[in-house]
Amino acid sequence: MHVIRELGPVHLMFLIPMVFVSMFALGLVLWRLALNMSARTNLSTFLPQLQDRLSREGVEGAVRFCKTQPGLIPQKLCVAGLETSRQGLAAMRRAMVNAVELEILPQLNFLLPLILAIAKIATMLGLLGTVISMIGTFSELTDMKSSTELGGKGKDIGLALFATAPGLLTAIPLVFSHVLFKAWNHNFELKMKSAAQKLLLLVQATKPAAGAAVATPAPSAVSAARR
Repeated sequence: MHVIRELGPVHLMFLIPMVFVSMFALGLVLWRLALNMSARTNLSTFLPQLQDRLSREGVEGAVRFCKTQPGLIPQKLCVAGLETSRQGLAAMRRAMVNAVELEILPQLNFLLPLILAIAKIATMLGLLGTVISMIGTFSELTDMKSSTELGGKGKDIGLALFATAPGLLTAIPLVFSHVLFKAWNHNFELKMKSAAQKLLLLVQATKPAAGAAVATPAPSAVSAARR
């Protein structure tokens, strides 16, 4: 607080915008965190329910079930695969790959470039404030001759260096958050690949069962015809 009371107009000119930038960046981080939480799905619970719904109600019922579940994997990945399941497993793979690349990954990366950009800009703004303050301080030092006056300017040099601190205090948490979000996205991609592979196996296992169910009335029909 003692340092803040001694800040001059030049320091405040950089400190006040930096405070607003920090608050804006905090809002972005919380927003991205909320989006990540809403994108999650408990696959250990969802996949057995999907298998049961797929065996009882078919593809249409499974699609309706996926659309009501929370998370990007049921609503985007599974729906894209199930809607093309009648065209074969290859079509399902292509549909799910397109859903990941064109829909899911852009949503996961939303706000991340902006968070990283603010982290870099905050650092540069802090350095800019330090440079401008140092230029003004050294310009005043050239006009001074007595050692007493020169010694009094040491405090101004310290205040000039203080301008870098808000920039670093803003940038360091943002860079750390950006790295954590990237790691979370990578783990989520692995979950999507696992879920896509399991969905292919579920559809592949359901089709022969459905075919056998359709073929069972054939012997009775033949015996009836012979009678």
